[in-house]
Amino acid sequence: MSRLTDPRTYRKAVLVAGAALAVRRALRRRVRRSPLWPLPALEEPVSGRPRARALRLRVTGREEAADGVVLLRLAGHALPAWEPGAHLDLVLPSGLVRQYSLCGDPRDTASYTVATRLIPAEAGGRGGSREVHEQLREGAEVEVRGVRNRFPLDADAPAYLFVAGGIGITPILPMLRDAHARGADWRLLYGGRSRASMPFLEEVEKLGADQGRVRVVAEDSDGLPDLAAALGATAPGTAVYCCGPEGLMAAVREALPAGRTLHLERFAPRNSTEGNGPFEVELRRSGRVLDVPADGTVLAAVRGALPHVAYSCEQGFCGTCQQRVLEGEIDHRDELLTDAERAGSMLICVSRARGERLVLDL
Repeated sequence: MSRLTDPRTYRKAVLVAGAALAVRRALRRRVRRSPLWPLPALEEPVSGRPRARALRLRVTGREEAADGVVLLRLAGHALPAWEPGAHLDLVLPSGLVRQYSLCGDPRDTASYTVATRLIPAEAGGRGGSREVHEQLREGAEVEVRGVRNRFPLDADAPAYLFVAGGIGITPILPMLRDAHARGADWRLLYGGRSRASMPFLEEVEKLGADQGRVRVVAEDSDGLPDLAAALGATAPGTAVYCCGPEGLMAAVREALPAGRTLHLERFAPRNSTEGNGPFEVELRRSGRVLDVPADGTVLAAVRGALPHVAYSCEQGFCGTCQQRVLEGEIDHRDELLTDAERAGSMLICVSRARGERLVLDL
């Protein structure tokens, strides 16, 4: 008797086929319940950006870089490499996440250097800078994530004009060192409220002392910088790098001559509310439909229904609140996501709908 006609073999084959059919039917049901299958179909699921690998670093140096500005050296071992323009996330003791530009030496693989200005509550501060100033003392440990670079230096540019406002010098400083070491054609326009409030002033003036490359404008003694003159003196092809208050960057953008490329780094989200309107957000897996008012955010609406949804910076920088979008056109207002990421997700703390409805995988 062959194996195919053996009753025991036949029964075994029938059982295997039946089990396979049951598995296929179960998988189809799972797909219908969960757009993100094969992830579990949770009652209150959370999709979003996986956190970057976290490091625990120790504060081994702390100094006052200028009035109201503290500089921290964060020591570790074999730290991830970085290039001028990069920043990292600091996870503060309270759990707040804030982004700070790296302003040290990229060749130093044992420490990172960051600087932050204290922003009081009456000036719009939300507590992060105060926490850095008051709690991150020498010997303290801090969690960091990153490094990311959304402000890279174009090494092939024929010339550079750097424009920095106050603490905006932090991502610019490593660029200046790099351009100077390469013998590149560069200039810096550095403005601030006063010379005492401007960090790294002595170093940048020394870098440009030989050819008068650095122009320092302190508002209390010199008034406002002449952006039109500085930009007008550049040659076609010049790469213009600007970091500072939103008003400064808007003025640079407006005065930029044709034939120059502009690169911006922000410490705060765009504050324009032009075109804001109300819309609906459907939470597909939770079966809820929420109203987002013109003066509200998707994050606020979602957290009203699902309080556990993670968030941190509320400014479109850290990526904690990234969510998958299943339907609808997105008005992206973040400073983080790549074009590929924006095709199917959004940061719900700042981005909105371009139409009347969005569907999130929540």
